[in-house]
Amino acid sequence: MNPATGYAALAAVTAVTLLIGVYGLRISRTTGDFYVASRTVRPWWNASAIGGEYLSAASFLGVAGLILVSGVDALWFPIGYTAGYLMLLLFVAAPLRRSGAYTVPDFAQARLESIAVRRITSLLVIAVGWLYIVPQLHGAALTIRITTGLPGWVGSVAVAVIVCLSVVTGGMRSITFVQAFQYWLKLAAIAVPVLFVLFRLSSEGLPWTNGGAAFEAALNPETHASLYRNISLSIALLCGTLGLPHVLVRFYTNPDGVSARRTTLIVLGLLSLFYVFPIIYGVLGRIYTPELAAGGADSTVLLLPGRVFDGALGDLLSALVTAGAFAAFLSTTSGLVVSLAGVVSQEFFRGSVSGFRLSAVLAAAVPLGLAALTSSQALAGSVGMVFAFTASTLCPLLVLGIWWRGLTAPGAVAGMVTGAALCGGAMVSGGLLSTMDRVSPVWLEQPAAWTVPAAFAVTVAVSRLRPDLAPSGAAKILARLHTPEPRR
Repeated sequence: MNPATGYAALAAVTAVTLLIGVYGLRISRTTGDFYVASRTVRPWWNASAIGGEYLSAASFLGVAGLILVSGVDALWFPIGYTAGYLMLLLFVAAPLRRSGAYTVPDFAQARLESIAVRRITSLLVIAVGWLYIVPQLHGAALTIRITTGLPGWVGSVAVAVIVCLSVVTGGMRSITFVQAFQYWLKLAAIAVPVLFVLFRLSSEGLPWTNGGAAFEAALNPETHASLYRNISLSIALLCGTLGLPHVLVRFYTNPDGVSARRTTLIVLGLLSLFYVFPIIYGVLGRIYTPELAAGGADSTVLLLPGRVFDGALGDLLSALVTAGAFAAFLSTTSGLVVSLAGVVSQEFFRGSVSGFRLSAVLAAAVPLGLAALTSSQALAGSVGMVFAFTASTLCPLLVLGIWWRGLTAPGAVAGMVTGAALCGGAMVSGGLLSTMDRVSPVWLEQPAAWTVPAAFAVTVAVSRLRPDLAPSGAAKILARLHTPEPRR
């Protein structure tokens, strides 16, 4: 790819992002604007914004890379990423909107009337957010390195700085506009090049089955993942979506519960449409970039257009993909920074707008440091571990808090601590084994199948030990969560 076109694509995405952020500054005046866009975001806007922030580096680059390496087993990732919103629609979206909270810790305190639960929830939200931002920065480093030849850290720093400027200027209202635009940019950026490739394949009769060793490996049943791995991954993706803080905060911006449900339905359609294309990239990558299966699979989407088309057309299509990838890093990181800034500001800066802005800088600076100290792994796989951690910690709190009257504060604390300890311990143990060049057992690589049930079981067991500790206002708040709101 010509570096000049890479620079142009990155500059264009950056300029549009900052311009929309400046527009958001003009209409963001109140605390409600900064935290939840004053709860006035309509379903199509909100669904586009959710799609923008949810389709991260793992979705734009990682899914195709995993399909290149693992074949059909990697299809569980796009299926799980999308189906998680069905779980969200059924169990969380509308009740959470009716809670009236600004953040997940706000909901935890309102439901359980406990400062301790709020503090632990806040720590977990911050941990999840930081763990999720790091792969975005790794993806930005990879993209900058491939498309421009600059050192990878330039991409990480650029994303952190641009996101901080966008969030600090306009808060949630500004980011809503930015992320809605970035969803449609990402869809066009990933769809248009692959449609060109498919058109050329059909018109010129280019080969479909010369994928070499990588293609043969996908067809070999002995290389398929175990049943346990697939089940555990599915649990992580389905349940993990319920607890992602940057997704949950979006439902606080809807006017009412009906709008929250409609938003979720639209999101299901938008995600289903998008994930068709990374899958096609992975299949085409087995034909045109099979050597990447041995290393660098995450760059398949970036390199494929240039492998199929020469000259100006190849450069233009590569530039479009680069713009979409950079938008993916910006939009997901923006959503995470907004959700983290809301939590940090509420906990440490009394929820002021100035505190929100300072919190946004802190929320981006810490993972930037972590990204500099760690190396990039398979993007979709690393994000999958974040889903497992979220499913083991925040998911039990939300599901039981919304649907079970008997939940107590000690039970919620015990469940979250258990899930964090078990899943976090599995992640650390697996990482240590990999540094020693030893193969991790599958139950450490994919721990959700046992950590999520354990967290739920501990939460229920501890709550039943002292049912008298159930909050006195549980009946009242549950009635509010499940009573339909009048349409605005």
